[in-house]
Amino acid sequence: MEYKLFDDYITLQALLKDLRIIQSGGAIKAFLANNTVLFNGEDEKRRGKKVRLGDTIELPEHDIVITLLEPTAAERQERAEDIAEKERVAAIVKRMNQDNKKAKQNQSKAMPTQTRHKGRKPVRFPGT
Repeated sequence: MEYKLFDDYITLQALLKDLRIIQSGGAIKAFLANNTVLFNGEDEKRRGKKVRLGDTIELPEHDIVITLLEPTAAERQERAEDIAEKERVAAIVKRMNQDNKKAKQNQSKAMPTQTRHKGRKPVRFPGT
């Protein structure tokens, strides 16, 4: 299995989670305790181990070998475009949420507040 590494490194925990070998970050401790994980041929039990380009992670019990490779220029460009699009959408959603909040505040200011009858006590029923 090949993994394209876009940053300087990725932690072992993040790698296994990203590849969906483990379900969550919290599951890594039990996974490492119950399974053999080989980092470049040596047993590894640290979840925060930094894995870099050219490293291999082997899970012999699952017949998985993960090799970290450098992405091509086209893959880097595609990832940069994806990140830019996510940021653009997040900015739009944030602006819409702010506009909705302002509109709701303006609407509540425009509506008259309901008050009790001025100077009158509420009606009381016998036995209460």
